[in-house]
Amino acid sequence: MRVLAVGAHPDDLEILCAGTLARYVAQGHDVIMAHASRGDKGHGEIPHPEVGETRDREAEAAADVIGAESMSLGFLDGEIYVNDDSMRRVVDMIRVAKPDLIITHHPDDYHGDHSALTKLVLDASFLATVPYYVTSEPAHPVTPPVYFMDTLAGIDFTPTDYVDITEMLELKKEAMAQHDSQITWLRDHHATDILDYIETIARFRGLQCGAQYAEGFQQMRAWGRMSPERLLP
Repeated sequence: MRVLAVGAHPDDLEILCAGTLARYVAQGHDVIMAHASRGDKGHGEIPHPEVGETRDREAEAAADVIGAESMSLGFLDGEIYVNDDSMRRVVDMIRVAKPDLIITHHPDDYHGDHSALTKLVLDASFLATVPYYVTSEPAHPVTPPVYFMDTLAGIDFTPTDYVDITEMLELKKEAMAQHDSQITWLRDHHATDILDYIETIARFRGLQCGAQYAEGFQQMRAWGRMSPERLLP
């Protein structure tokens, strides 16, 4: 199975679903970790033109830790909008990745980039299958099921599915540790120790489902997107 995980910023997937992605890889599936924006505004000390390059490198290193492929759409941080150009870029990403399943943000997460990306991914994952929606890539034959990953701090998010990541927690934290610029930024700007945060949320979701550590998801429930099989690892 080919799994496409799409986050708005280079560290979103590591924070919210990297344990699950690592389990997919361990089971022999192909995983593509895509970040829509370069996260070029996510720092206060690294000179602005360098931030995006730094974060692209960090995302590639994090994907290497998990054993996944890294992909970037190159949007600017805080500038992901639903328009024709953006839709075509996301459609092409899906057509290149050829996913059997997509994981992305919940529509009601806290950041405008997150919610805009969700709208783009949901619409583009259908349009990518339509041959007469012409882009630079050929149509993808599969309309993939979509799972929403947890919101930041789990606010207003009730999982419908859980993945036990107990054996993958340290790998998840190691992947996040590659985002050195964000460990500093989140500590200074958000007063958050992100590695402690990752473990705390995973323990909380684990308590809900009877695991030591877990990640929570919601399945997008819509005609043409459902499967009688469990698709999460």
